[in-house]
Amino acid sequence: MPTRPLGNSDLQITPIGFGAWAIGGSGWEYGWGPQDDADSIATIHAALDSGINWVDTAPAYGLGHSETIVARALKGRANRPYVFTKCSLVWGADRKLDNSLKAASLRREVEDSLRRLQVDVIDLYQIHWPNPDPDIEEGWDTLAKLREEGKVRWIGVSNFSVAQMQRVAPTAPITSLQPPYSLIRREIEAEILPYCEQNNIGVIVYSPMQAGLLTGAMTLERARRLPDDDWRSREDDFKEPRLVRHLKLVDVLTDIGGRHGYSPGEVAVAWTLRLPAVTGAIVGARSPHQIEGIIGAMDFRLSADEIAEIEAFVRDNP
Repeated sequence: MPTRPLGNSDLQITPIGFGAWAIGGSGWEYGWGPQDDADSIATIHAALDSGINWVDTAPAYGLGHSETIVARALKGRANRPYVFTKCSLVWGADRKLDNSLKAASLRREVEDSLRRLQVDVIDLYQIHWPNPDPDIEEGWDTLAKLREEGKVRWIGVSNFSVAQMQRVAPTAPITSLQPPYSLIRREIEAEILPYCEQNNIGVIVYSPMQAGLLTGAMTLERARRLPDDDWRSREDDFKEPRLVRHLKLVDVLTDIGGRHGYSPGEVAVAWTLRLPAVTGAIVGARSPHQIEGIIGAMDFRLSADEIAEIEAFVRDNP
């Protein structure tokens, strides 16, 4: 499988990685509804067998459950992938998420992640959210020290603005940024992607299929039936009138993909990978069958005419 260097690191990653948000299951405020752990493990195995060489997770996903499932899936595997995880989101007995970038909190978090993941070192450790904003320097300084101590190999950030990256960069080089990016969320194109490209910061985008909206599997009826414990049921993008517009976009992606034997989801992911500044895309899946519908994005390249076709729809349907 082709690989790309991630920023200033020695990590060579495949263009897509396995995203472990949804396999965290339900029972927390940003869950995706019930998820069978056996299905999650089989899905991770399918991803690795397809050539994907990195997994991105976080303690917040299922309040520790996602990291635990990743460890179970990787136990005994010969082709172990890189494992990326995060810090700064914490929770208490009420299971509600809170933010902390204090050194003591981050040190507790990294030890908990090492234990749950059953590893001696984390390949990429990322600040999940830059909150509270006044504490991001303390948080980044702590991650730099964790790297010096050998707890983590490389350090990155997620959901940071250019100004926030500029504030922490003098302390230690930023290996990667993890921002949202899809045909529905394009805010990073203006400033963030150019800054990362100029400063050798790898970019691994999340939600390239916009939480399932661009896969071809979402319909008006399915969106209306999303359970209350699926965070998407509360999102405007999954409700009319936005949903109708997004499903028309899926029709365009379906038409383009059909010409080459690819799914609309693969077209959506390939669109995010069209820019040199984007190193890789995080793609979630909840069943081995879903891996089959995304793995083609590794190799698919949109033509200039096809990109223009997509852009014409976006322009005419804001």
